[in-house]
Amino acid sequence: MTRFTQLKSRNLLIAIHDALATTFALFASFYLRFEGSDAFFARLPLLLRVLPYFVVFSVVVCYVFKLTTTKWRFISLPDALNILRAASVLTLALVVMDYVFIFVAPNIHGPVFLGRVTIVLYWFLEVFSLSALRFGYRYFRYTRVRRHARTEGALSALLIGRAADAEVLLRGIESGAVKHLWPVGVLSPSMSDRGQSIRNVPVLGGIDDVEDVIRDYDRRGKPIARVVMTPSAFDPDAHPESVLMRAKRLGLMVSRLPSLESGDVPRLTNVVVEDLLLRASEKIDYARLEALVKGKAVIVTGGGGSIGAEICDRVATFGAARLLIIENSEPALYAVTEALSARGAGVAIEGRIADIRDRERVLRLMNDFKPDIVFHAAALKHVPILERDWSEGVKTNIFGSVNVADAALVAGAEAMVMISTDKAIEPVSMLGLTKRFAEMYCQALDSELAAQSRGKPHMRLISVRFGNVLASNGSVVPKFKAQIEAGGPVTVTHPDMVRYFMTIREACDLVLTAATHALTPARPDVSVYVLNMGQPVKIVELAERMIRLSGLEPGLDIEVVFTGMRPGERLNEILFASQEPTVEIGVAGIMAAKPNEPPMQTLRHWLAALEQAITKDDRATIRAVLKDAVPEFGSNAA
Repeated sequence: MTRFTQLKSRNLLIAIHDALATTFALFASFYLRFEGSDAFFARLPLLLRVLPYFVVFSVVVCYVFKLTTTKWRFISLPDALNILRAASVLTLALVVMDYVFIFVAPNIHGPVFLGRVTIVLYWFLEVFSLSALRFGYRYFRYTRVRRHARTEGALSALLIGRAADAEVLLRGIESGAVKHLWPVGVLSPSMSDRGQSIRNVPVLGGIDDVEDVIRDYDRRGKPIARVVMTPSAFDPDAHPESVLMRAKRLGLMVSRLPSLESGDVPRLTNVVVEDLLLRASEKIDYARLEALVKGKAVIVTGGGGSIGAEICDRVATFGAARLLIIENSEPALYAVTEALSARGAGVAIEGRIADIRDRERVLRLMNDFKPDIVFHAAALKHVPILERDWSEGVKTNIFGSVNVADAALVAGAEAMVMISTDKAIEPVSMLGLTKRFAEMYCQALDSELAAQSRGKPHMRLISVRFGNVLASNGSVVPKFKAQIEAGGPVTVTHPDMVRYFMTIREACDLVLTAATHALTPARPDVSVYVLNMGQPVKIVELAERMIRLSGLEPGLDIEVVFTGMRPGERLNEILFASQEPTVEIGVAGIMAAKPNEPPMQTLRHWLAALEQAITKDDRATIRAVLKDAVPEFGSNAA
């Protein structure tokens, strides 16, 4: 319920309207019941004495049922139900008042003062009085939007998707949230929607009828200018690539309505190829994520990168009190802090330039900030580059991670979440090898803290593995798009290369979900989480599909060239190592493995040897130490 201090002059006018509506309903029902009889004038003085108290009571009732604080332009079914509830409560109050009069002043005005007929009439008139202007104004705004859409050159549009999705967009158009667009029809994949209307917009057929419908409107002189695809239009069964190719062939603009599950506003965006590569997303428990970060102090390392920036956005969305972004790239740090500040999420955001290799700097920043949760996304991730520069990968991915984990512990954090990679499973590259070593350190420290705490709360350290994310820095999808725009060729390393893909948003939401599981006391033995990436995608098929979605033919307009596997690559990614028993944790979209790490003393011995080898740039010793730490390195290169 809105506080009194937040009420505005508009709310006062609404309260006055409701008071006048109640006065009218009571007088009108009284007049209709006793018109033409002496009973009307005999009862009128008492009615006038009671009326001010009843009107004040009605204002309170309307406020309790949120009629005073509901904006009329968005009046809808829930508000109509509130009107019915308020009218019923007021009617019940009249019944009580009538019985009171029987006991206080019996037979002054006959057996009863108001009577059943008056009270029934009042209920109907009260509902009418409270509703008429509200719904009249709602209709006025609706017709004005229609008029503006038709007089200001709004584009006629064909909506693609199920009725529930189309209804969201239609409401956005009616409220003015979506402008310069007027829908002429809907194409739905659901048979039950065919032949129906959604907010006066007809369902014209199925998705396969898109070309016939567009040509029919052209023949009638009402050309459709835009196709809008709702979230259900991207289901695999709906064949979204077919819709997109047909629309492009007909020269139409194609837009999409993003999913509103995570709180996005109803707005149209361009259709991008990533939309057509998605499997069905996992159902995210957003209340659980909000409970994790709401009111907390959070640090994100590497917050300017693709994953780090999205984690920052999600942390701000779910109500963190303070957010510290650690980033060694000044442009990236500026970009992410500006983007978050522009959102106005109410989070105290601070960005600091720092390299996670600088142990003293990281320790000082974290100790000053006192985080509750640390998300460690900073890393060097480009496989071929790290195959050339081993020592840089060790410095950042291993020693940087050690610095972040130790600093989080010193600062008293509840949890440290390391963003890992599926390449850390039986690694064949320096990226995977260094990430696996960092995982082992976090697991060992987590086990050591658990042993020392003897059942008491302690900081949790977990690692979350996942594969490629769409549109991230270094992803194959932006590379293919650039190559297609340049006229080709599109380069693929090997015809049998397959990879897992998921969206950045889903990956980061599942990372937060994994953290919520780690912080529950039920499974303290789980510290490695693996995101369910769905089915792997064959890279050559991905390239050919992207070419076709651009309106071109692979091999004819754009060549696909195989360049050979690069150092550190393997054809197939795997989800679990052979020495890691899987654990069922009962969380959708996430799997887990039992820790498999050497003792902390052994890890510290290896770290000391690595530090000396890096100082001398001794690649042989670096490789020997890492091979000793991760014996399965290189064992699954195919």
